[in-house]
Amino acid sequence: MHRLRFTSHRHWKSLCPTATLASPKWLRLGIAQTSSALHSPHRHIATLRAFALELTTIMELVLTRIAKRKTYTIGKLYIVEKVNDEYLAGEKQTYFCDTLEPTWRDYAHGGRKIKGCSAIPEGRYAVVISWSPKMKAWLPILLGVPMFSGIRIHAGNTAADTEGCILVGQNLKKGMVLNSNIWLKRLKDRIVEAKAKGEAVWITVR
Repeated sequence: MHRLRFTSHRHWKSLCPTATLASPKWLRLGIAQTSSALHSPHRHIATLRAFALELTTIMELVLTRIAKRKTYTIGKLYIVEKVNDEYLAGEKQTYFCDTLEPTWRDYAHGGRKIKGCSAIPEGRYAVVISWSPKMKAWLPILLGVPMFSGIRIHAGNTAADTEGCILVGQNLKKGMVLNSNIWLKRLKDRIVEAKAKGEAVWITVR
């Protein structure tokens, strides 16, 4: 392994502009280990910028509703990694799992909420994990949802298992999501991992 050293603090800071005194020790010291195969200075720079990616990423979930049926709504959940660094602007979107919600209502054109039988409005909401007394479990919760409260992402199989919350799983049967507990755990793990890195987590429902 080679050690790449910078000629000055200004030099390494120019390559990794988002680095701060709170950054990992190797970055604060301006020292990075790279593969012995990397001989080009330009490739060294690209490697360092890739390392800096961890400091600039925000986790965002996107729920795209693809089937709005009379008694349920099926969607696809994606994880989007957004990069805010001036040199690394962009995003990466990856399909994660399927979702199931109650009936979609066209709130934008006069649709009315029916308690216990309506999906939440489209929008972008902050996501945190908190204790659910009803479910007796730590679950993701969406904050600031108009007309709704206590909207969580949890396990379930059919529209009978939700009064507005988002069920996750695999849409392997009509009107259902299966393997829900497995996908809920995977999603919670991803959210916890993002929070541990100091990232904000948001979900866009559309």
